Amino acid sequence: MATLVTFHAHPDDECITCGGVMRMAADQGHRVVLVVATRGELGEVTDGVLEPGEPLWRRRVAETHAAADVLGAARVEFLGYTDSGMMGEPSNDEAGTFWQADVDEAARRLADLLREEAADVLTVYDAHGGYGHPDHIQVHRVGLRAAELAGTPRVYEATQNRDHMLSGMAQLADAPELAGVELPDIDAAPEFGSPESVLTAAVDVTPYLDAKRAAMRAHASQIAEQSFFLAMPDEAFAFAFGTEWFIRASGGPGITETDLMAGLPVTAGSDASG
Repeated sequence: MATLVTFHAHPDDECITCGGVMRMAADQGHRVVLVVATRGELGEVTDGVLEPGEPLWRRRVAETHAAADVLGAARVEFLGYTDSGMMGEPSNDEAGTFWQADVDEAARRLADLLREEAADVLTVYDAHGGYGHPDHIQVHRVGLRAAELAGTPRVYEATQNRDHMLSGMAQLADAPELAGVELPDIDAAPEFGSPESVLTAAVDVTPYLDAKRAAMRAHASQIAEQSFFLAMPDEAFAFAFGTEWFIRASGGPGITETDLMAGLPVTAGSDASG
């Protein structure tokens, strides 16, 4: 079987940007490997979620494994860096954070895994990390360098279709079923996503939306039931998350791919989740 390695900054990132392609690849019979740079130590936690004395990182690691099971990942690895926090926070400068990591050193860690898995496909993030988070930007830098070191043939930069989301948010703003739900103000965040003109791959993941939503629910410390992700009705969720968008340096112009694993071999009767 072929192998997809999907590289993310924090627990829960995987289900939002790549959950559909992970489940799709697994169902096609491919091997799926999830790599996370940090344990998400600085995530914001809803009151009452953690047990007394329970560290957030421990809960987020457990949630990642639970979500990975839902999405069909055969292996989960953490690179061992610490969450850097949002851009501009003092935590960005702390030793051991992913933002402070030497790109080549971090890339060698990931490249070792890519070689071990004989990875055919790697997903990273776009150059601005999807929305400007330092750890997401570092995923882009480290991931591209790792692919270069390991000779990974296909690299896709996960992003959002900014034009699609702006159109959808305008329609959702007045939806009565979303009254009281805080929608993201994408129009005020110029660093969010990428314009459709630069995208080269659009993967229809609507058959996997139940798995994608279940994986989001597995990250209960970060994605509450009343959040934008889970509170929206099915039709709106399908609009927002039913397509996963990517940029491939050798792709385009325009959207020319609809399956990251297209043309790669599948072993008949293989168990991609074990």
